[in-house]
Amino acid sequence: MEYEVFTNDVLKVVNWFRVKNFSDMKLDDNVEPITQMKVMKLLYYVQGVSLAAYEKKMFPDDIVAWKYGPAISKVHSKYHGMRAIVDESADTLEECALKDYNELENQPDISTVVNSVYETYGDMSASDLLKQTHKELPWQKTEQSSPISIDLIKNYFKEEILSESTI
Repeated sequence: MEYEVFTNDVLKVVNWFRVKNFSDMKLDDNVEPITQMKVMKLLYYVQGVSLAAYEKKMFPDDIVAWKYGPAISKVHSKYHGMRAIVDESADTLEECALKDYNELENQPDISTVVNSVYETYGDMSASDLLKQTHKELPWQKTEQSSPISIDLIKNYFKEEILSESTI
């Protein structure tokens, strides 16, 4: 089945998380900068919730079952070699990140998905998210380094995640 897509650029969703994290860091000294690993897991949850709730992909990119859990090659390539993907010492983020954040926030369905995922999983560490995704069927049923089936993600999130949560 072909799915419609909310946004054609996964990096816009990454920027949404970067802006949200940056804002949280400015408000609370205990908030740590978001890492590449953590954002990959959050993107997996965004894709799953979007598919389960709206039957639309949030972004077109494949989610691959890598050793350390679900990952997106484009995001890995962009932030290769970086742990944190937000500079906590900066006064502000780049203009394109803020533009992407505002664009997604102004689309109600997208905003609902990303905010729900952030509220549910945003406080978890990258390590905790890794452990959690490794316990979930889509990652377990996919051969390592292969794309996780969109239908597998959608069905799992419909049956296991949305049915049990407040997302």
